[in-house]
Amino acid sequence: MGTQITRLTRLAAAGLSAVLLFATTACAATSPAETEPDNKTSVPAPTGPINVVASLNQWGSLAAELGGDDVEVTSIVNSSNVDAHDFEPKTSDVAKLSKAQIIVANGAGYDSWATKSMTKTTNIVSAASVMGAVEGDNPHLWFSKDARSSMATAITDAYIKALPSKKKAFQKRLKAWQADEKSLETWASEFTKSHSNLTYAATEPVVYYLMADLGFKDQTPKGYTQSTASGGEPAPADLQSFQKLIEDKGVDVLANNTQEASDATNMITGAAGRADVPVVDVSEQMPKDADTLNAWINQLINTIIDAVDPSYGCEDATDGDTADSNANSDDSSAEGSATDDANAQDSKASTGSSTEPKYIRQCKAAASSDSSQDSAKADAANGDSGDASGNDQTDSGK
Repeated sequence: MGTQITRLTRLAAAGLSAVLLFATTACAATSPAETEPDNKTSVPAPTGPINVVASLNQWGSLAAELGGDDVEVTSIVNSSNVDAHDFEPKTSDVAKLSKAQIIVANGAGYDSWATKSMTKTTNIVSAASVMGAVEGDNPHLWFSKDARSSMATAITDAYIKALPSKKKAFQKRLKAWQADEKSLETWASEFTKSHSNLTYAATEPVVYYLMADLGFKDQTPKGYTQSTASGGEPAPADLQSFQKLIEDKGVDVLANNTQEASDATNMITGAAGRADVPVVDVSEQMPKDADTLNAWINQLINTIIDAVDPSYGCEDATDGDTADSNANSDDSSAEGSATDDANAQDSKASTGSSTEPKYIRQCKAAASSDSSQDSAKADAANGDSGDASGNDQTDSGK
């Protein structure tokens, strides 16, 4: 019995020694790994500028305005001479799209070619996706104030995701853009409030969203609208209905898409000319004389208002008022000017834009007056120049 106890004691001692040895070995094996430095290479933070490719110049303009120096924007369709509906990208266009970090597209079947070459790493911002529009809906979304505002936010979010280090700069630009958009919407809505029951017809439904934002009711014959929206030729009966509508002055203005001219549209615009129905020409792509998307919208709204009520907002735009304004400006004190300048600087710092509204009613009468004054000044200058030249010649003859 004593012998068995002794053996058990020895076995237990041997087992304990083995456990201690294993534990010591394990600690020795893991200890160096815990103290070794982390040799994993960290992923470098992205640097700008962001490579942005827009399918259309109107969305490209907005993308450039919101991105500033932190983006490089290329617009594939950038001329009003190109029909975007039938556009086929070149090999170079496809290459640009495939290398883009961000693609800004319209969607709704208008530019489906723009997203065919995108890679897995490309981020796409689509107006149709933002607005919930699908193919078959009116695709001219850039004329909608809701679409412009939603796209501005979506583009900025994409920029921040691609270049987080410039988040504050992107947010500042967005805030400034939103302030300018608000000024555009405010003065446009003031016109809408004072002008109810306005109607229009269109050779193609390109400005549908813009006219709706301005409170105009579309009176274009439905059959004609459906045929043009599907890319077909209008039926003779629909064309006759449209022509009669114009001849009877059943609308306040006719919107004409200059990029979709045809015998039918020529007949309709001709009827409008004979019936003294004002025609507003509109292109689908942003024209070269427009600096930004909203500057173009502002220009179009002014043109539409000039067509239906040219005196609106221009009653005070006279030379007398201008002179009084200049006199009051000259009489202002230096202290007041300094205070105004300081307030303006504070406003710019907080909003990123000036206190003056960027988009306003631009009166044709005032513009014509300014042009006449400039012309008179130029004529006077030329006359003075001629006199001086004549005197010089006389002196030389002496």
